[in-house]
Amino acid sequence: MKPRLIAASPSKHVRNVNGILFKYFDEEDHFKPKKVNGLGMGFNFIGIFLPPLMLVTLQPGNWNLSDYVIVPRKKMNTINGLQLSIINMEPTLTNGLEINISSNVNTYAITNGISVSPFFNLHHEIKGVSVAPFANIGQKCRGVQIGLYNKCENFRGVQIGMWNENGKRKLPLINWNFKKQKTNKEL
Repeated sequence: MKPRLIAASPSKHVRNVNGILFKYFDEEDHFKPKKVNGLGMGFNFIGIFLPPLMLVTLQPGNWNLSDYVIVPRKKMNTINGLQLSIINMEPTLTNGLEINISSNVNTYAITNGISVSPFFNLHHEIKGVSVAPFANIGQKCRGVQIGLYNKCENFRGVQIGMWNENGKRKLPLINWNFKKQKTNKEL
């Protein structure tokens, strides 16, 4: 299909966008991955209510990303540029800058670049910088996490916050790990 300059999603006819994609939410059963070279804007308004709800109901030690299914990259949205959204609920690979109010919720997310949120960041994989005042949570992280609470199971880099956890240690203020970690498969 011919790339569009401006497009909306969900749509059966939009696959490639060289410009701006306005997206709401594709149901899992009908999800068709899109490639955006430019700006992906998400307007799912459930994201406005989610941060306060998660801050009240979830205890920081219980934040976990291990229950999500790993999605192959070819079945994920790919955004090369800027992802600007209230919440991201679709499997997405972002190469560039990601600014979300409610981060990536209920979906598999990979970010290569910078992720900024006014509340928290949830990523399965991130290579780069993750900044959020309350929490940065990840499975595989390479780079820097800055927030009150930072947690990443498979981590290489520096964590700066009130409490920091990675696969090697748990420390207040500054935590780090620059060595390859042993996974359960290697033990």
